[in-house]
Amino acid sequence: MIEHQLKVHNSLSGEKELFTPITPGFIGMYVCGPTVYSDVHLGNVRTFVNFDLLYRYLLHLGYKIRYVRNITDVGHLLDDGEDRMSKGAKLEKLEPMEVAQKYSNGFHDMMRLFNTLSPSIEPRATGHIPEQIKMVQDIINNGYGYESNGSVYFDVMKFNADKGIYGDLSGRILDDLLTETRELHAQSDKRNPADFAIWMKAKPEHIMRWSSPWGEGFPGWHLECSAMSTKYLGEQFDIHGGGNDLKFPHHENEVAQSVGACNCAPAKYWLHTNMLLMNGRKMSKSDGNTISPYELISGESTHVSKGYAPTVVRFMMLQTHYRSTMDLTDDALLAAEKGYKRLMEAKQALDQLTTDGSGSDTDLNDLIDAQAKAAYEAMDDDFNACRALSYLFEVVPKINSMAAGTIDSNNLSAAHLEKLQRLFHDFIYDIFGLTDDGIAGSASGPVDDLMQLVIDLRADARANKDWTASDKIRDKLSEAGIQIKDSKEGSSWSYL
Repeated sequence: MIEHQLKVHNSLSGEKELFTPITPGFIGMYVCGPTVYSDVHLGNVRTFVNFDLLYRYLLHLGYKIRYVRNITDVGHLLDDGEDRMSKGAKLEKLEPMEVAQKYSNGFHDMMRLFNTLSPSIEPRATGHIPEQIKMVQDIINNGYGYESNGSVYFDVMKFNADKGIYGDLSGRILDDLLTETRELHAQSDKRNPADFAIWMKAKPEHIMRWSSPWGEGFPGWHLECSAMSTKYLGEQFDIHGGGNDLKFPHHENEVAQSVGACNCAPAKYWLHTNMLLMNGRKMSKSDGNTISPYELISGESTHVSKGYAPTVVRFMMLQTHYRSTMDLTDDALLAAEKGYKRLMEAKQALDQLTTDGSGSDTDLNDLIDAQAKAAYEAMDDDFNACRALSYLFEVVPKINSMAAGTIDSNNLSAAHLEKLQRLFHDFIYDIFGLTDDGIAGSASGPVDDLMQLVIDLRADARANKDWTASDKIRDKLSEAGIQIKDSKEGSSWSYL
């Protein structure tokens, strides 16, 4: 039995802390979801894949989890003060909710491609206007909000004078923010530059608008997450996550709103994923250094030499710790594809191994115990999947040697063979969320059926000692980029 001491890096303290849920055995987790005015980009995919890894591992440890991930369909403003959803609707000549539905569907399709588990609840901002209006009123009642010309702003200066915590999450200094904060269009009625809108007055041409005690308007972007996390997880919950780019101002303002409304900090642990680079540089449409998830999968981009299975891309993402910057390159993707296939082929070979249970090789049995323990310890150390993967790969040569017969699998005890098979299954499928889709010969389909027929014909030729035919099949397949692997358990195939 492996004892788990899970540690997570808390952005609020800047340190790794022992994870202790507010309620033993139960976890409330909120992750900021997409703004559905355009297609999801690859940086978003990395964030959601990483939080899927966290979610999967916590489930694997036996926690009961309420995972809330929102859909932003109102309130996320551009620099000119226009709502992103309204602008998207105008550009596409659609109703805002048509835009929201279109890109929500696309987001869900992409999440399915990358095999992420669905959250427990996926609330939309437009479905929680009453809760947001109530929170605005609570903030005003507590003295931290003020109405100005139909809009309501959060009074950052007064809040920090009373609480002294604004900037603790992001590490920003308020005096610097007063000089750095840009002035957004239609927000000139603020008392101080650092104040932010929690309710915006709708201009006459604004499409999305609701009645409120302060006139017709719409909620601020930061407000929705505070209101919806409170509704579904309570005033205090365990984990709040998102991309590092949300730390300021979005998450900093969420903390201020929650404390301003109920005098309680919302999340015990704040977790943030780092950014995704491409070819060593920040992704940018303006200079062409960008690729969409669909282009990455299809190969229809000058930045990649071929298309990559979503599970291979997911495997590559697991090779970089979620708090580290990840650099996407074609060479790295090719290497990830080779590593993925090596791991999955070892998994296939492992499933075919048998033992008589004599287990005479204590070194081999001890290796399995040590690598299993190390893999879990890596995951317990702030979800270090890349290190956990390395421990699985250390066992792969032994698995391949047993499959080839150079090491006798009977040297394994029955308990250790079962332990190794369970370790690989649990990590590959349940924790890492990988699938068999990126490896030949692992899924049903016409190609696999055809290849099985070829393997059977070659086996018949070998049984009849027709070595010419057997070698011809092998050589022609090799020319076509396919290799046959023979072992004592039988033959299998894979792409070269």
